[in-house]
Amino acid sequence: MLNALESAIMEKGIVLEDHILKVDMFLNHQIDIPLIEQMGRDFYDYFKKYEINKVLTVEASGIAIACFTARCFGVPVVFAKKGSHKNVGDNVYSAEVYSYTKGKTVQINVSKEYLNSDDKVLFVDDFLANGAAANGVIEIIRQANAQLMGVGIAIEKGFQTGGKMLLSYGIDLYSLAIIDRMEKGRIYLKRRELC
Repeated sequence: MLNALESAIMEKGIVLEDHILKVDMFLNHQIDIPLIEQMGRDFYDYFKKYEINKVLTVEASGIAIACFTARCFGVPVVFAKKGSHKNVGDNVYSAEVYSYTKGKTVQINVSKEYLNSDDKVLFVDDFLANGAAANGVIEIIRQANAQLMGVGIAIEKGFQTGGKMLLSYGIDLYSLAIIDRMEKGRIYLKRRELC
């Protein structure tokens, strides 16, 4: 049986190329609020076994998902900003991340004011492909001496290396939808065995 996100992908998702899935009509341009709310509950149900006190994401597409997830936990959301911002200042943790959608490397920053060694962090994002954003966030969490408790991903491209990489690090990864492959305009989902 498909979950709410998988159903939305199968009903509305558009394959642009065999590696690009367009879901901006409900996930990251126009946002389906009941769906995002359900996704937040799904992440909470899976990760509530941990004492999470921060939900972290990267601007901009992960913010809505992170907000509904954090609401379930009753904790704040922190998002890594892309590029430099005068209102953040220089007192930041930073990492470089290759942005597939922009085709270039960008710097992500989190103010040291909002992440520290007392934090038990859940990283939530909209997509996982090769894991560049996840690696950048992991580096920022390491700089802060915080603890990464898990990674929640809306859509994992299972045919790319990011999921395998995070699992090889021993990270508790939970993806709501895993794309096995996309061929000739069709989307094929797969299931990952949960421990």
